[in-house]
Amino acid sequence: MSPDIPHPDSLGRTRPDLTRVPPGATTRFAPAPTGRLHLGHLVNAVYAWGIAQATGGSVVLRIEDHDRQRSRPEHERDLLDDLDRLGLRPTRPSTADLRAGSSPYRQGDDHAPYDAAIETLRSAGVLYACDCSRGAFAAWAEGHGRAWAGPGCPGGCADRDLAHEPHRGLRVALGGGTEAFDDLLLGPTAGPVAAAGDPLVRDRLGNRTYHLCVVVDDARHGVDLVIRGRDLLDATPLQLRLAAALGRTTPPAHLHHPLVLRPDGTKLSKAAGDTAVGAVLDAGARPGELLGLAAWRVGLVDRPWPLDPDQLGELFAG
Repeated sequence: MSPDIPHPDSLGRTRPDLTRVPPGATTRFAPAPTGRLHLGHLVNAVYAWGIAQATGGSVVLRIEDHDRQRSRPEHERDLLDDLDRLGLRPTRPSTADLRAGSSPYRQGDDHAPYDAAIETLRSAGVLYACDCSRGAFAAWAEGHGRAWAGPGCPGGCADRDLAHEPHRGLRVALGGGTEAFDDLLLGPTAGPVAAAGDPLVRDRLGNRTYHLCVVVDDARHGVDLVIRGRDLLDATPLQLRLAAALGRTTPPAHLHHPLVLRPDGTKLSKAAGDTAVGAVLDAGARPGELLGLAAWRVGLVDRPWPLDPDQLGELFAG
């Protein structure tokens, strides 16, 4: 181990037991091109690349541009440039491959896999059209003093047999109850499948949704270790149930890492204009300094040491 990285025995709950990580695991780094990368993305990269290095695994780079209204080509160019400048090289595809044109690792390039999944759900009789807008959910919450929770939707659309027309969303009835999983950092965890109602798999604007796309892509890209922030912990029970409905018999392992928070306790976001990685690099910061800062902000090191990208595995190896 390099002398400038504290021994991992001091890392506590920020570091998983690698014996529980699938051997040669495939994980992924999957940004949405809706803004610039920020420090929170670097935390995810530190975990993804670091655990892959420590276990002989691989990192899939995926562009999650399913939201056609918010995704921008210039944001994708920026995030690919940022990864190159940081020295973070995915196993597949390369950033050059993504720049070259259409790719199965860019969600917006081919809707066929997602539409095939929708047809599978339709054939199983669990898909229904829904004309409930966000306003309908808000109105229900105002009238009942609480947000909608549990299967279904405020309009009872599952029983209305609405035509599957383009201006209507498509929801999948996954049932109620909970799904349990053993998080590699948090331990045994469980949560409701329909915490906010039956999930959309296609919205009213025709976008294939995050839940659908990520489940389909993790299966077809061979991802067996999902590493992401704790802000997405509530999505996991739903996605496990959806993956099973689509035929995935062995679910991926999950690791939900700590988040970088602002002083007010909220997480960083692109929409809030948090400092972009590219802007900090332009101002003279070195890539290793940013990686070390990200590791420090979530407790992987005891102070912000500069970290070379090839050293990230040492944060997790015993």
